[in-house]
Amino acid sequence: MSDKAPAWVPPVMRAGYYARAAVYTIVGVLAFLAAVRGGQAQGTTNALADLRSAPLGVFALWVISIGLFAYMVWRLVDAALDLDDYGSDAKGMFARIGLAVTGLIHGAIGVSVAATAMGGGNGSDGGGAQSATQKLMSMPYGPWLVGIVGVITIGAGIYYMRKGWGEKYKKHIRVTPTTQKLDPAMKFGCIAEGVVVGLIGISILIAAINTDPSQAGGVGEALGQLRSMSFGRILLGAVGLGLIGFAIENAVEGTYRILPRYAGPDVMTMARQAKLKAEGKLHEATA
Repeated sequence: MSDKAPAWVPPVMRAGYYARAAVYTIVGVLAFLAAVRGGQAQGTTNALADLRSAPLGVFALWVISIGLFAYMVWRLVDAALDLDDYGSDAKGMFARIGLAVTGLIHGAIGVSVAATAMGGGNGSDGGGAQSATQKLMSMPYGPWLVGIVGVITIGAGIYYMRKGWGEKYKKHIRVTPTTQKLDPAMKFGCIAEGVVVGLIGISILIAAINTDPSQAGGVGEALGQLRSMSFGRILLGAVGLGLIGFAIENAVEGTYRILPRYAGPDVMTMARQAKLKAEGKLHEATA
């Protein structure tokens, strides 16, 4: 296997992360404004549908859609060529399958954004989740399949929370003054993303238990659950800021992420710096 990624991979990767950053910026800002003004938070679909009516909104939607397709391509290539050095053992293959699945999911979101740019896709945010859940529910062992999807989604939420709390996002981000300053926002952002994804997973699992696809919801429904809790506006505002933090994390990855097979093992990443500092070897490594 080559020690380097194809030269076209890094720009495709960066375009994908920037597209994710744009999506989460829009959703996070609208969620925070809903908390401040007392309105209802919007999910991804409705938030992007609103963007269509803004000046240059259709152009922005097409840029985001292309970026999400780029993210899909990047994840599929990353999984196939193992550019992040996960390895070929059981744990590594599971991680690489996860990369491929997340890539395909973002490709599907890209199709939805393109449809919105063309004037379609203006349904409710929960429609996509409910429609997919309904299709799964109609299959043999449908409720079990939906339940498995719910559990996997909850697992993804836990993964993001652990990624933030354990600062695992630092693994492939280059050390710069900018990344060090934005570190708290990135940490908070990953945790907030985990909360939202976890709530989506819980709604899908409840839909499976009750054999009711209408109980499955997307991002908008997850934010709505937060809004309905005690101190809901405070929680919604905090998660809205957190989603903006997750947008920042994606923008940072778009700018400063390295590929181990492309950049080599000696690049000073945030994770490597933290490890050397803990071992008292940082000065020696940077001398």
